[in-house]
Amino acid sequence: MEDALVAVDAGADAVGFVFYEKSPRCVTVETARVIVAGLPESVEKIGVFVNPEADPIRVMVDAGLTGTQSYISTEGFAGSKGCIKATGRACLPPLFRSLIAFPMSLFGEDVSQVERMLAGFAASRKKLPDGVSIPVGFLDTFLLDSGNLRQPGGTGHAFDWKRARALAEGMRKDGLKLVVAGGLTPENVGEAIGTLSPWGVDVVSGVEARPGKKDPEKVRAFVRAVREMDRKAS
Repeated sequence: MEDALVAVDAGADAVGFVFYEKSPRCVTVETARVIVAGLPESVEKIGVFVNPEADPIRVMVDAGLTGTQSYISTEGFAGSKGCIKATGRACLPPLFRSLIAFPMSLFGEDVSQVERMLAGFAASRKKLPDGVSIPVGFLDTFLLDSGNLRQPGGTGHAFDWKRARALAEGMRKDGLKLVVAGGLTPENVGEAIGTLSPWGVDVVSGVEARPGKKDPEKVRAFVRAVREMDRKAS
C-alpha cells in the first residue's frame, strides 16, 4: 500500500500488480484487492500475467483491477455489447486496458516480425463485422519490453530504442498505442521518450530500493522526468 500511494502521490497514471509466481514482486489477489480499494478511481490498476493458469479476467474482477498486461495471447477474451465477459456472470466495464507485452530480445535483429504481428492486430480491428466494436483500450495497446523467456520483465536492461523507432512510427500510423518498458530509470526515460514518442512508459526495477520495494525519491524523480518531456513535447 505504501508503494502504491507513493506512486499515486508522485503522479503516476497507473499502478501494476504482478501475478507471476516466480517474480519477487508477486502479490496475491487478496493483497491486490486491499491496495486497489485504497487508490483513487482515476488511477488505472493493471494486473501483470505471464502464462497464467488462472483466468486473468477472473483475477481482474476479483481484485477490482481496471486492466491486464499479458505476456501471452489473449485468445478466449470475447467482447459483447461493449463489455468483456468472463467466467460466470462477471462482466467488465466498457472501458478497461488490455496490454499485450512483446519481449524484444525474442526477435533478435528482426524487428519486422513484431511489425507483422502488430499490423495484423491493427488490420483485424478494422475488419470487424457490422455492428461489432472493440472497447477503447482493448487490443490497441502494446508493451515492448527487454525481457526474455526466463525473465519476461523486470530485467533492469533496456532494449535498443533506436532500432525500434520505425516500429513505433508504424504503430502510431495504425492507431496502436506503444508502452515502452525495460531498464527505464529517472536518468534515461527522457531519452526513451525522445526516441520513440510512446503513449506510455512502464518502470519497475529502475525505481526500486530492492526487488519488490520502491524507492520514493526514485519514483518521484521518474515521474518528474516524464512530465518534463511531456511539457517539451507540448
